[in-house]
Amino acid sequence: MNCSWGTELWDQFDNLEKYTQWGIEFVERYTKFVKERSEIELSYAKQIRNLSKKYQPKKNSREEEEYKYTSCRAFLMTLNELNDYAGQHEVIAESLSSQIISELSRYIQELKAERKAHFHDGRRAQQHIENSWKQLESSKRRFERDCKEADRAQHYFDKMDADINVTKADVEKAKQQAQMRHQIADDSKNEYLSYLQKFNKDQHEHYYTLIPHIFQRIQEMEERRIERIGESMRCYSEVERKVLPIVSKCLDGMTKAAESIEPKMDTKQVVETFKSGFEPPGDVDFEDYSVSMKRAVSESSFLNARGESRRRSRSKLWPLIKRNKVQKHRDSPLLIPGSHYTTLRRHSLCCSHYTTGYTMITRFLIVGNRPGFPQEDYSHLPPEQRRKKLQAKLNDVSKDIQKEMDQRDALTKMKEVYIKNPHMGDPNSVDPRLEEVQQSIEKLQLDAHKYEGWLTDVERKLLEKGSTQRRQSAHFDSQGNTPNSCAQNRESPDGSYTEDPSTETVQFKSRSTEFDDEFDDEDPLPTIGTCKALYPFEGQNEGTIPLAEGEMLYVIEEDKGDGWTRVRRNEDEEGYVPTSYIKLCFDANSKGAMTYI
Repeated sequence: MNCSWGTELWDQFDNLEKYTQWGIEFVERYTKFVKERSEIELSYAKQIRNLSKKYQPKKNSREEEEYKYTSCRAFLMTLNELNDYAGQHEVIAESLSSQIISELSRYIQELKAERKAHFHDGRRAQQHIENSWKQLESSKRRFERDCKEADRAQHYFDKMDADINVTKADVEKAKQQAQMRHQIADDSKNEYLSYLQKFNKDQHEHYYTLIPHIFQRIQEMEERRIERIGESMRCYSEVERKVLPIVSKCLDGMTKAAESIEPKMDTKQVVETFKSGFEPPGDVDFEDYSVSMKRAVSESSFLNARGESRRRSRSKLWPLIKRNKVQKHRDSPLLIPGSHYTTLRRHSLCCSHYTTGYTMITRFLIVGNRPGFPQEDYSHLPPEQRRKKLQAKLNDVSKDIQKEMDQRDALTKMKEVYIKNPHMGDPNSVDPRLEEVQQSIEKLQLDAHKYEGWLTDVERKLLEKGSTQRRQSAHFDSQGNTPNSCAQNRESPDGSYTEDPSTETVQFKSRSTEFDDEFDDEDPLPTIGTCKALYPFEGQNEGTIPLAEGEMLYVIEEDKGDGWTRVRRNEDEEGYVPTSYIKLCFDANSKGAMTYI
């Protein structure tokens, strides 16, 4: 797409100045983003290195003995790979700083200087045409003044010439004065014509030579800036892509370290480390105390024998006899009844806030079920926006059709080659793909025909609407309405209609709402103006009302930024309608006293 700022934007000097300033600020913002990313990479690398260093084994410590296990050796290898991984993030930070941040910082200075020079030339050209205009206006006023003085002198001469009591000398003097004034007026006229020709020449040169040339250079500067941003973004991704192979090797090293772990070897190492070499204890002999003692024994001999047997049994079980300490359960669970936290507190709404709450809930429902929800034929949009959308969609479908037709031609040529050279392939193998492409083309052509029908319909409606609006405008003008009595029918960039806050209209009497039956002390919302429906609206969703083209309604609540205006048709019917579908006429006194939600 080729367009020239010099011809398309010849009267947008101030907007171009703001746009180019925004472009420089965008480059500075992107540079700041890359700088912060570089700082994050450096900080991340530093933290990774510190983490790796923290868990490295210390010399002459017990940790060195632990690395005889394969799991510990794998962890050490992971730490080493992690250290190399941190180094790659340092490489990213260094590359971002040298290839993007430094280059963009230098380019921003050059861009500022170039922009300043271009707009300096533009202001100088504007100053020149303004000076030429001032000279033209000055010569015009001088010519006007001299003509008036010449008329007065001629009138005075005629009066003197008609008076019989005036001397001939006075009449001759008045005649000479009149002739002199006429000569001065002729000179002023010639000067005015000269300045007029000079201004027209300067103006033509200004708007057809100087400004287009300056704006073309500004356009080229902006295109270079945008291209530079794109190169920086590509470089941003390439910087990280270059370290991916090394990062991948680091990750492969970590995977290899994990795969080197051998549980059997570690458990064997545990055996080699802690094996005592003792034999397990033998069986404990049975001691029968139920046999009655027939021989007389002394108490001391019985006690000695019992002590020896106990010492013998304990000597056999010493590896297993250990006193187990019973752990006390100090941390018992604390049971908190849940019923205390499940009680819900109910809030009562005051009657004075009911309308506000209803309005907010209605807005929520409308936003959730917005009538402008995207549809296939874009019927949710205003006619002009719908036409643009349908045209764009039709262009996309046409491109898809052309692409499929190119693919069909390629497949047809391939089939012809296969027919002429059977050894290269089977011609019948191309037929399924050809059939699939043909079906796709037919489907796309149906879609194109469908969009063309919708586009033709909306263009016809636009033509009919234009003639209808002209007739209605003439009708309102005949009733005494002036263009300043309503909001200007101008569309803002977001698609909504702007309004003139200085307009005045007749204040309509407010009516009761449908909530008066339920709340007797609730006053209805006052009307703040009127509106005229520009397009028909079905209003099928909850909280909305339908519109008929050209219908007049009362406005009771202004658009709060969500694209919807609250209106009232009669005493029992009110709701929301799209702001872009109506032409607003606000009352200045009522609008100033509105309460915003």
